[in-house]
Amino acid sequence: MNVAVGEIHGGTFRLPVRVYYEDTDAAGVVYYANYLKFLERARTEWLRAVGWDQSALAGTANLLFAVRALELDYLAPARLDDWLEVEARLARMGRASLDFEQRVCRGNTELCCGHVRVVCIDAMTFRPRALPAELMEVFAGDH
Repeated sequence: MNVAVGEIHGGTFRLPVRVYYEDTDAAGVVYYANYLKFLERARTEWLRAVGWDQSALAGTANLLFAVRALELDYLAPARLDDWLEVEARLARMGRASLDFEQRVCRGNTELCCGHVRVVCIDAMTFRPRALPAELMEVFAGDH
């Protein structure tokens, strides 16, 4: 069963995330590297929401996605027990890459924002490969 957590509205996928103790540092705020985990979860659930999952792509299409580059701005801290909304929006699709605009918000407060470039690679060789036409069609519909 391929059921996504979260929803797509107007091209933006939104994933609710609760901040747990394990996400925080000694000051009780979300440790900066854990935002990367939140962003990854949102992209993974976005993929499910458009009808695919990473296990199936690796197993049947011999395809993986890897982060190639990212740029993040940390604007305000998230704290233990906060409810966050993690967003992923496909901003650009290349022949072998996907560029996402992503944000983490608490209510109307933007905590973190940035751009993530994900590349399509062969699961066996880890070399870049073109996105399959079927995926490009699906992604273009969400774009």
